[in-house]
Amino acid sequence: MSIRVGIVGISGFGGGEAMRLIASHPSFELVYAAGDGSADSRLVDRFPGVPAMLAELVIEKWDPATLPKLDVLFASLPTGASAEALARVPRDVKIVDIGGDHRYVEGWTYGLADVWPVQIGGQTRVANPGCFPAATLNALAPLLVNKLIEPGNIVIDAKTGISGAGRGGADSRFGYADSNENLQPYGLLKHVHMPEIAETIERLSGGSAAGLVFTPHLVPMTRGVLVTIYCRGRATTDQCLDAARRFYAGRAFVRVTDKPPQTKWATGSNLAFVSYAADPERNLVIAMGVVDNLGKGAAGQAVQNANLICGLPETTGLDGAPLWP
Repeated sequence: MSIRVGIVGISGFGGGEAMRLIASHPSFELVYAAGDGSADSRLVDRFPGVPAMLAELVIEKWDPATLPKLDVLFASLPTGASAEALARVPRDVKIVDIGGDHRYVEGWTYGLADVWPVQIGGQTRVANPGCFPAATLNALAPLLVNKLIEPGNIVIDAKTGISGAGRGGADSRFGYADSNENLQPYGLLKHVHMPEIAETIERLSGGSAAGLVFTPHLVPMTRGVLVTIYCRGRATTDQCLDAARRFYAGRAFVRVTDKPPQTKWATGSNLAFVSYAADPERNLVIAMGVVDNLGKGAAGQAVQNANLICGLPETTGLDGAPLWP
């Protein structure tokens, strides 16, 4: 079976990672690539190591009016750049939006694939979670569903590699000289991922996420997200681990570990690692989550969601082991 797919924003980090995964996917055939800054160049000019079968594919100027016949479109565009254009994509083309414009928007399904796979299957418009929510919510979901923690006053301390800012530039903070040997917080109190984290906490728990604190930090590495989450609850460490193992039983991509996870464990993969430490006497539960921000945090989960909406096994094309070292 050949499913015709396209990628818009292919020259960015997320789009490029989607291309890498699709190139070896047994059912997806990449027939359309689009971007603005890279338009009219061949894929091989942008990605010299691209497989030969894709090398001569020409990157087109992004225009929904000129789409070829597609089954699935992956959109990897900056937040604010996709809503208007994707509204003009024909309804018979399934869309997975890796960007931030459609998370919890009416008519779109929130694609937290390891938590809500059944709700995603068969949908035509799926909004991929952000990279921080992918790490955070996979760790919190078993605790919230099993009422082991309070949904309010959760504090999330997050670290991300520099590729999480995207390839588009941002500002000088992301240059080598500024980011190497440096650690910096950003997006204080108003990060773009806050609303989707709060909304999902409330949907999973049935309670209020009031008092949520989320502080991301930029660390001098290329890929990876680690979140350390402080919650109120009387559960023990073993109760948290047991709840997560039950919750993710049979789920291919979430690994529950006894020891704190490390970002390298997930590099280049669609895996999510979660772990817990708790002190009932202090009414404290610490949840930890790790993902590759370009894998489970972006393109990996996007391909997983595309598999679900196309009726394929969700692991298709995603079985590769993480990179090490």
